[in-house]
Amino acid sequence: MPAPARLPLGFAGLLAAVSIGIFAGSGLYTFSYAEGLSYLSDDPRACVNCHIMREQFDGWQKASHHARATCNDCHVPHDLIGKYTAKAVHGWRHSKGFTLNDFHEPIQILPEDLDIVRQNCMRCHGELVSHLADDDCIRCHSAVGHGPPR
Repeated sequence: MPAPARLPLGFAGLLAAVSIGIFAGSGLYTFSYAEGLSYLSDDPRACVNCHIMREQFDGWQKASHHARATCNDCHVPHDLIGKYTAKAVHGWRHSKGFTLNDFHEPIQILPEDLDIVRQNCMRCHGELVSHLADDDCIRCHSAVGHGPPR
């Protein structure tokens, strides 16, 4: 039986380089098109790069926390590793959801992300509410961050 044909090493290397180049180029283009660097900032306008967050952004602009808190103040942990880990997880989940069109509409916060919001409520308002047994601020104050429901 004849030996299987082997590609010359130079061709295999070229094929690998082209494949890596296409993958890296596509990734960089997508990151640029999606304004990926903006998500590393604390600018709330980054949250409306995707149209699905427009209602939340507009509500935040009318809400009582607008003058004091940005999206990151409430929605990500405040330690460096926690903050960028949450941003990476959120970014992956959002980009996957928008690319595959498999996100819930209207958008809903996940339980683990709601825990982050609750912890941040307590971080800012802990002294004021330390005597309360219930730390579920959002149950009664859901319109504080994003304004009144429409």
